[in-house]
Order: sequence, then structure tokens, then C-alpha cells
Amino acid sequence: MTFTILILLIIIGLAAGFLSGLIGIGGGIIIVPALVIFLGFSQKLAQGTSLGILLLPVGILAVIQYYKQGYLNVNYVAIVAVAFVLGGFLGSKLALSVSDEKVKKIFAIIMMLIAIKMLFFDTGKPKLSKDPVASSTNIQQSGD
Repeated sequence: MTFTILILLIIIGLAAGFLSGLIGIGGGIIIVPALVIFLGFSQKLAQGTSLGILLLPVGILAVIQYYKQGYLNVNYVAIVAVAFVLGGFLGSKLALSVSDEKVKKIFAIIMMLIAIKMLFFDTGKPKLSKDPVASSTNIQQSGD
């Protein structure tokens, strides 16, 4: 590994971590495109690498900060995490059965659709309560 690659990896990690803590994104939106564009990874190699990064507890400090402020619904996290495991298995089986070019196009189309929806079609929706007392699904430790 060259010094340049090391620096690029550090910058990618910092950017993904910063944006993950700031607005909850990182893996697919920052890491995958950066690995493809700046390091020449194939789409599948970038996706696999991003998943490998996510398997480690890289976001634990950000999670703790959100939890301390009452912005973490532990029950929802558990349900989505279990479903994520199954979805990840099924999605990886499909991704590995088609060409790298098709996976890259699917990835790009999904990113564009999400961006268009967020830019033009998001409207004000009712928000879940942040108040840990009002929401029985938030778990708070005594003494916080």
C-alpha cells in the first residue's frame, strides 16, 4: 500500500464517518463511490469492502451520542438490524449473480431515485417523539 492510497483511505473514512454522524449516511453514498472513483475498485469489490467496514463497530461513538440525547429507538434498531442481516444475505446473492456493470447501474439508478425523491417529493410528515419518557421504545439507563 502506497502512502497516497493510505491518505485516500483515511480521507474516505473521515468523510464517511463525519457524514454518518452528521446526517446518517456513509457506506453506500460515500465509501462505495469513493473506492470506485479514486481507487479503481470494481463495483462489487467496493460494495464488499464497504460491508466489511460496516460490520465493525465503526459508528459506536456516534450511536452513543445519539442515545445520550434520546435520539435512538433501541427496539427499532434491533428489528431493522435483524431484517438487515437477512436482506444483506439476499441482496449479496443477487449482486454476485449478475455482472459488475449491471450492479453499478442498479446502484446509480437507486441513488438518483433517492436524490430526486428527497429534492422534489419529500413533504412534512409527522415525527416520532424524541422524548424518552413519551416513547416506550426508547431505553434509557438510570442515572443518565
